[in-house]
Amino acid sequence: MKRTALWALLVVAAGSLVGGVVVPTAVAAPEAIVEPDLDPFYRPAAGFEAAAPGTVLKQRDVTAAGLPALQLQVRSTDAKDRPVTVVSTLIVPSTPYPGRRPLLSYQPATDSLGDQCNPSYTLRTGTEKETALLGLGLAKGWAVVVTDYQGPRDAYGAGRMEGHAVLDGIRGATSVPEAGLVNAKIGMWGYSGGALASGWAAELQPTYAPKLRIAGVAAGGIPADLTLAAKTMDGGPFSGLGLGAVNGLMREYPELESLLNDAGRALQADMDDMCVGELATGYPFRKLTEFTTSPDPLNEPVGREVLALNRMGAQAPAAPVYLYHSKFDELIPWAAGDAVRREWCAKGTKVTFHTDYLSEHNVLAVTGAPAAVAYLTARFSALPLTNTC
Repeated sequence: MKRTALWALLVVAAGSLVGGVVVPTAVAAPEAIVEPDLDPFYRPAAGFEAAAPGTVLKQRDVTAAGLPALQLQVRSTDAKDRPVTVVSTLIVPSTPYPGRRPLLSYQPATDSLGDQCNPSYTLRTGTEKETALLGLGLAKGWAVVVTDYQGPRDAYGAGRMEGHAVLDGIRGATSVPEAGLVNAKIGMWGYSGGALASGWAAELQPTYAPKLRIAGVAAGGIPADLTLAAKTMDGGPFSGLGLGAVNGLMREYPELESLLNDAGRALQADMDDMCVGELATGYPFRKLTEFTTSPDPLNEPVGREVLALNRMGAQAPAAPVYLYHSKFDELIPWAAGDAVRREWCAKGTKVTFHTDYLSEHNVLAVTGAPAAVAYLTARFSALPLTNTC
């Protein structure tokens, strides 16, 4: 499968030279690390509800991506503005940095329904498929924070939950004194599912976390319109990813369950703990209508309401944004990226938009990375902006 080939490429890249620096990937054996559902660190701290969003509730030293790291339990907010906790992994390079060290918030495409698929666990076990990409930031000397942005219910696809978690992961990272990141310039980057989280964080930041200094955002293959993405994947070879996102949304919006038939409830139970690889390969050529009582579930009132709440474009990011999208993207249509570009531009966001004609969805995750890093480098250096608005 294309996605499997991408993972293999990333694994090879992770052990190679990145900007002249070897990004280490050797970590403890997976069996030596307790899965999140059995790890007391993930249990919400007593009284977390009363803490302000972004407050660090717990912290511990770990090894992540083969490097010393801090893990933080941080107070956040779910899609319906209820208090929750999330876990972030913060890596600060030991090498000196000329001037104030920037912070990169990197969002991998988690796209999963099990807590063992989250980066706080996969970075420790050596199974994180995007280690090489976040390693590009570490190779530049940037601190990198990676947050389990899907939240405690592993709500794959729930953009508002994801955006809140990303911003609170950043607030937590910049508040830890030993990290030395107070007043650091901040960048956000993600591709595909990671772009969903990054884009929502960019939209929500002006109202949810207005004090954060976001210098720039890079988002590729951005699923700005879940309705369009669902229609594109439905019945195709990667239909399991779309069905997984529906199940993830139901965890934040259980009112969607009213649309399920018996087959839908069985699928919900079957997918309960799956990671992206199982979702991508386990349910090819399936139609959403097989699992619902409606012949057009996306057009049902409850479906339209939830999808509208999770469609980007209603608010303008204050930070400048770099969007990159393959014209031939077979999972997330190019039109979704172009539409959010136009909406953000109309509201005043400075957007640079790159259409790639030499790739498809998975290939651009790798080939588009250097330009994303270059854009963030320029933002950290306050170089003049160009935009395509």
